[in-house]
Amino acid sequence: MEHRPPAQPIYLDHAATTPLDPEVHAALLPWLEEQFGNPSSAHGHGRRARAALDDARDQVAAAAGCASREVIFTSGGTEADNLALRGVLERWGAECGHHLVVSTVEHEAVLTTARGLAEAGRAELTVVDCDRRGRIDPALVAAAVRPDTVLVSVMLANNEVGTVQDVPAIAAAVRARNPRSLVHTDAVQALGRLPLDLGALGVDLLSLSAHKAYGPQGVGALVARQGVFPAAQITGGGQERGRRSGTENVAGVVGFGAAAALAERRRETDAAELSRLAGWLTDLLIESLPGLEPTGDPEVRLPGLCSFVVRGCRSELLLAVLDELGVSASAGSACSSGAAVPSHVLAAMGFGDLAGSALRLSLGRFTTGAEVEAAAERVRISVSRVRDGVPPG
Repeated sequence: MEHRPPAQPIYLDHAATTPLDPEVHAALLPWLEEQFGNPSSAHGHGRRARAALDDARDQVAAAAGCASREVIFTSGGTEADNLALRGVLERWGAECGHHLVVSTVEHEAVLTTARGLAEAGRAELTVVDCDRRGRIDPALVAAAVRPDTVLVSVMLANNEVGTVQDVPAIAAAVRARNPRSLVHTDAVQALGRLPLDLGALGVDLLSLSAHKAYGPQGVGALVARQGVFPAAQITGGGQERGRRSGTENVAGVVGFGAAAALAERRRETDAAELSRLAGWLTDLLIESLPGLEPTGDPEVRLPGLCSFVVRGCRSELLLAVLDELGVSASAGSACSSGAAVPSHVLAAMGFGDLAGSALRLSLGRFTTGAEVEAAAERVRISVSRVRDGVPPG
């Protein structure tokens, strides 16, 4: 049997996590080696750590279009989403009400949390539907708002199909209906790809994660507008001005700050190149694969994210064959990829049984044109194998 060398691996799962940018690695490395102070300590080591933390907070704030004092560092986007929902409900529920409004296409960190609060009797919940492109109508959101609505949460950019929501219009519609309702957006996928500005978006709270923007895993932030800080969900030493206790992950936060600054500096260039490469990849696949249907909004979408349903292919089989051919891809959210269940996002968009045939190819800063061409061919081969009943292996 002829021995063939393994195919050069191609990473097309940047919506799940991005590689650490070399510039970010260089910034955080000293804090994994010679620098090790606790930011709460008063001595020199602690003061240096505190200064590094403050500098990183300034960098994240600049990228998010907010004041530094409005940035609360967390362990990632999931904790930020939880802090937004649970913290707002706890802080403002007695005054404003216990009704939450979310959309059907939210990340599970929002959906599962909101449903859990409702099931526990701590909140009432309304879930707003989307259209076939995954778009949320601001009028439908406004119609769901009640006098006792304490928080509305609609994500800025969907992690599975790439649809970008008109968050400013949604926020304005919510405030016109109930000026006391707070608005949160999960902007985890948007950093470095879309312009971010707390005021321009019209929201009160905004979630971020470093590892979606070439920073380290395990660190994120909730941006909370001055005056609407949520109740702390992790208590103890009173770090983060009492909003999130626990010794700060200094190396991670320094990396997050460097990644945020780099993401903002490169945003327009990266977004343009990602849009070009994603458009090219989509065209190549549509030309070579009948039964392939792009998903999400074709115009107002996240740069670099290609999403499809592939008729005649189950996602788990297609991804296994792609992995054999050296292509790292996904069917949707990495947080639930271990479960062989159809995408809740595609189900909400009306794809029915096809929700179990999803393919997400998400490109990144280091993706090349040669990789796009090679990936298109490997996807074509993989789809043909699955449709012909050739099992992985």
